[in-house]
Amino acid sequence: MRKILSRRAALAALSGGFAALLTRGAAAQPLKADKVIVYKSKRELFLMRDGQAMQSFLVALGEHPVGPKMKRGDGRTPEGFYRIDARITRTPYHLSLHLSYPNEADRISSEMEGVVAGGDICIHGMPAEFGHTDPIGYFKDWTDGCVAVGNKAIEQIWAAVDIGTPVEIRA
Repeated sequence: MRKILSRRAALAALSGGFAALLTRGAAAQPLKADKVIVYKSKRELFLMRDGQAMQSFLVALGEHPVGPKMKRGDGRTPEGFYRIDARITRTPYHLSLHLSYPNEADRISSEMEGVVAGGDICIHGMPAEFGHTDPIGYFKDWTDGCVAVGNKAIEQIWAAVDIGTPVEIRA
């Protein structure tokens, strides 16, 4: 009789432990950000929730980072309000989150200047050959206008945002 009770106790403890593992796993799900803010002058990206910064990441920008993007090929990172409109896994970079650039204001501005606004602006990781790492910092801005983060960072950002998440890029 004692063996049966001790087996039952062991099973109960194991199943309770398993339930605890499941609960811990569920709690480990990352919180979803309700907004992303990029401060170009600070070279920082913030994941926001309810107006509070949840997490921040260092970024590299377009090779000509001062001022808003005006036209295709100018090497600038846009400034304004956008949304994440696609998640891209087949890319030369480790994951990419496509932004809804150009927005209406960008299109009007570029039309007034007689130029093409461009497109394909993303928040993305480093080139795939960098592996699963994040740089300590960026010594120069190197993208064609995108916002680049480390490969670990893009995985965290990827998990925290959904299609439609607003992105504000500030000077």
